[in-house]
Formats: sequence, C-alpha cells, structure tokens
Amino acid sequence: MPESQRSRGSSVAFTPGRIGALTLRNRVIKTATYEGMSPGGIPSEALIDHHRRLAAGGVGMTTVAYCAVSPDGRTFSEQMVMRKEIVPHLRRLTDAVHAEGAAASLQLGHCGTFTRNEQLSIPRPLGPSFRINSYGIASGMFFAAAMTEADIAATVEEFGAAAAMAVEAGFDAVEIHLGHGYLLSQFLCPAVNRRRDRYGGSLENRLRLPVAVLGRVRAAVGSGTALLAKTNLRDGFAGGLGLEEAVAVARRLEGEGVDAIVLSGGFTSRTPLYLLRGGRPLREMIEVEPSRLQRLALRVFGPFLVKAYPFEEMFFLEDAKTVREAVRLPLVLLGGIVSLENIETAMDQGFEFVAMGRALIADPGLIRDMQRGAVERTRCDSCNKCIAEMDRGGVRCVLDATSPSGSSG
Repeated sequence: MPESQRSRGSSVAFTPGRIGALTLRNRVIKTATYEGMSPGGIPSEALIDHHRRLAAGGVGMTTVAYCAVSPDGRTFSEQMVMRKEIVPHLRRLTDAVHAEGAAASLQLGHCGTFTRNEQLSIPRPLGPSFRINSYGIASGMFFAAAMTEADIAATVEEFGAAAAMAVEAGFDAVEIHLGHGYLLSQFLCPAVNRRRDRYGGSLENRLRLPVAVLGRVRAAVGSGTALLAKTNLRDGFAGGLGLEEAVAVARRLEGEGVDAIVLSGGFTSRTPLYLLRGGRPLREMIEVEPSRLQRLALRVFGPFLVKAYPFEEMFFLEDAKTVREAVRLPLVLLGGIVSLENIETAMDQGFEFVAMGRALIADPGLIRDMQRGAVERTRCDSCNKCIAEMDRGGVRCVLDATSPSGSSG
C-alpha cells in the first residue's frame, strides 16, 4: 500500500472511540435527521436498507431519526412513533447494522407545538406556552396551548417507555432531541417559553423538563446503553437560546450523567436552514408540499421566512470550541464536515467524534473510501435539494438520479 494510503488509513478518525459503555469502531457518526422512509409511521424495508448501507459504508454508528415518543409527538402523521408493534421492525434494522460492524442509535423526540399532524388526539398542540402555531396554520391548527404539570409528567414517562423499547429493539444508544425547536428545545428557548411556574423563567427552570426526561431515560435504559443529547449552540434568532446559555446547558447535562452531547443549532420553525447552510431549495420544497395552502404560503412568504445561510466548512466549530473548553464529556461536532481534513481538525480541536449527514447522502460509503485512501472529501455541493426528497419517497442525493441514499443532515 502506498504511504499516502497508509497515513489515511491510520488517521485518528479511524480509531475506536467510547461513548459511555459503548465502543465505536471509529469516530464518525451518521447524524439523525428525518429519512422519510416510515410510511404510516412504520419502519420500511427502505429504512432498514438505508442504515445497513451506511453501516457497510464504514460509519462507526448510524442514527435512526426522529422517532416520536407518542402519537401526539409527531410533526406530521408519517413520522415514526415508538410502540410495541414496530419493535420487531426496528430489531431487523439493528441486526442489519450490527452485521455490518456498526452501532445503531435511535433519536427520540417530541414535536411540542411544531406540528401539523392532523391526527392529534388533543384539541390543539401542547408546548411550554400558548402561542400561534405558524407551522400548522395551513392544516387548521392555528394555536398551541400550554402544557399542564400533568401533561409534563406524562411526557417524561413517554420518553422513558420509548427508550425502554429502543433497548428491546437492539439499539446501542439513544439520542434525546433537545434542539432544533422541538418540545425540549421549546422549553429551553426564552423567546418561546413564557411560563411563570417552575418550568419557566430562569435557565434552571427551563432545564427542568429536559433534565427530568434524561433522568427517566437513563433509568429506563441503564448504564449499558449510551445516552446522547442533541443540543443547540444557538437557536439562531433574537431572543432565542444563545451560546452563553448553551454552555450552561452542556455543563448541566454533564452533571446529569449524559454520555455525549451532539452540538447543533437552529430552530426549525424560525431558522430552518441555520442547521444546514448552503442552497435554499424553495422550488423543490413547493413541488413536494401536499397542502395547496402551504404551497401558496411558500411561494409568497418563503423568500422572506426561509433565510439562506452561506455554506462554510465546519460552520459550528468556533461556537462548539467554547463548549469544549467548558466540559470534559465526549462531544460530537457536526455542521459542514465534508472531508477527512475536517474530521482530523475536529479531533485536533478536542472533539471525540464528528457527525455527518449530507455527505453520507451523497455517498453512504464515504468513510470506507476515505479509510482506503480512495477519496478525501464528499461530492456533496450543499445544494440542500435532499430536503425535498424526504417527501418524495425517501431522501436521496439529487446528484445521483437513480439511487436513493438515505438520510439528510
């Protein structure tokens, strides 16, 4: 083997790394985002094959995305919701991933007020505070209501029950979604959480529900299952969670015994492309939108409401370094990781793992090929058209017109 290939293959990126009791074969995690491969909320063969191919392609761990902890925790009806009936489907998925030498994680979340799910069992969506539900207006869900303490307690139990079923399904890790403007992020966000009880106001109070969820999940999964939390560095809008509070959140999570934190950003209902950067595929998003009213709203208001952010490699790195200085637990860096050089830079800056999304849509075998010395960076051009493909039968890279390739980042 040529010296250049030996040096790539021996990169720290390809050395084992630990998250709690779990050892991954390398430092690359497939990040969790919605795949669009669970029709009727049931994991499909396409979803199983997608994660199998990612595992075969060399990632250390692949994360199955957005599994709601209750039917009312779905953003829309086609999202997966954890229940006993789907455990055998998920077990087939984890078995397929394990057979390829990778670990499997399941992201558990609750949408809170960010929903247009017309199958809600309650009169209106619930979140930290009463508010206009801009995302659900086109579906007739004009308002969201504030959760009672009984609602909050029930939600904590739903997270615990879902996590226990994840372990039954063979997952090595669970990732609790505290970011992107979903329920737990809504409680953390000072602009959205207007409560005046013990769940609102100070950051300590706004952390109360997320911490309770993490504690209940840990009790459900035990010490043998890795527990990750996905958190925001910034919500990306005035009045939202900022970096100073994000650091305090990370410190608290470390104290609560979380095994690793995935550092992200953005608030889907307000700054949807803050997480992605790059292209703004409004035309494609309009094409796949099933609601006529929503299509009209995107045409008229999309250019103003869906802000574009220029792509930069490793765009969360500088903010993430501030968190790195404040905590000692493993941190997962994501955001614009597109090359082996980026991965090695992250390791050099003290991050134990990186998470990749769009790069692995473009090439599920990217990490295997990097380790072999065949490539050094992804072909992904950050056009973000893969966002629309989620609603076209399963997200894929549009650079490859013939082969669906999985999950977005």
